Amino acid sequence: MYLVDTSVWIDFLRGSETQAVNFLTEALKRSVPVAITGIIYQEILQGSNLELEFKRLEKYFSTQLFLSPQDEIKTYKLAAKIYFDCRQKGVTIRSTLDCLIAQIAMEHNSILLHSDRDFERIAEIYPKLKHSTG
Repeated sequence: MYLVDTSVWIDFLRGSETQAVNFLTEALKRSVPVAITGIIYQEILQGSNLELEFKRLEKYFSTQLFLSPQDEIKTYKLAAKIYFDCRQKGVTIRSTLDCLIAQIAMEHNSILLHSDRDFERIAEIYPKLKHSTG
């Protein structure tokens, strides 16, 4: 199962040719299971510029498989620990939401498909985070 980050979906929706987008396109063609999280859903929708676009994205993405925190309090605590541990090792993660997405991916033993260097930096400290840029 692949958890597809917002960074990949944005490039996909823009028609960008990236390694991650090419991988996602092939995965969708082959019916490889892909998922999103609630926060990825929110990030995609809030990127809309027009009402029609918002509704179109809402319709498509609301039908996708969602991965949720397995235990909200524990998940948020562990996401904070990711941020803390990275900072303690001199690595600054730009978005705390990336820590949450990484934690959810690890909880579900999913491969995180992304185009965001923060996930690579997290994986250096948390090798349990399986990730791919395509």
